[in-house]
Amino acid sequence: MIVIPAVDLRDGRCVRLRQGRLDQETVFSEDPVAMAVRWKKLGAQRLHVVDLDGAFAGEPRQTALVHRIVAAVSPLPVQVGGGLRDLEAVGRALETGARWAVVGTRAALDPGFLREVCRTWAAQVIVAVDGRGSRVAVRGWTETLTETVIDVGRRARDAAAAALLYTDVTRDGTGVGPNVDVTATLARAVALPVLASGGVASLDDLGRLAEVPGVEGCVVGAALYTGAIDLAEAVRQLAHATAEGHLRSAAGPLPPRQ
Repeated sequence: MIVIPAVDLRDGRCVRLRQGRLDQETVFSEDPVAMAVRWKKLGAQRLHVVDLDGAFAGEPRQTALVHRIVAAVSPLPVQVGGGLRDLEAVGRALETGARWAVVGTRAALDPGFLREVCRTWAAQVIVAVDGRGSRVAVRGWTETLTETVIDVGRRARDAAAAALLYTDVTRDGTGVGPNVDVTATLARAVALPVLASGGVASLDDLGRLAEVPGVEGCVVGAALYTGAIDLAEAVRQLAHATAEGHLRSAAGPLPPRQ
């Protein structure tokens, strides 16, 4: 499993939102390009870049800035999302040089679009399965559907998407720990590579996720920006994890999984 730093863009700055709420924004940098380069220098193997303005507007708003970030960290692979709700928007996102486009709301609401976008760019499409627990959240996490993340995950699998990105939106930016149970259930149900996100606050949290079969990456935001997780140390520990996938922190061994 790899750690994937999140670079969330709003009004040209690097920010984090608590549970996706615009009224709970923390600005971490006025220079997102420099921040992305910093994560690369510290050993990141991939970046997760989100156009938050685009996510709320329903169409990309910061394509030029995304392009600058991708160019600045090249050849580090980048996945980019935020407002990618039609084929043209997905195509423009990939034209920035991003390795993957992350599609969420439209893919969850429109199975036909999901099939079409995967048919066009299958190896470059990551489907964001955002949930309040196991139920799907869409439109910048402002609306919750009756469908489950497994329902959408299975459709993504059948459409031959490259991977799933599961975020428990109730935990995003809170530091309360990831939803390991739903992440594991999703990974078992879909047999696709899964990227986890939401609530990660420590090396122990990364260790629990690293134990889940099928979880190949973890997107981390606030914990990296506040220093709760040192990226270089996390990369080192993940690279030297035991065969059981345990990470050890300065406090000693991980507590048993609940």
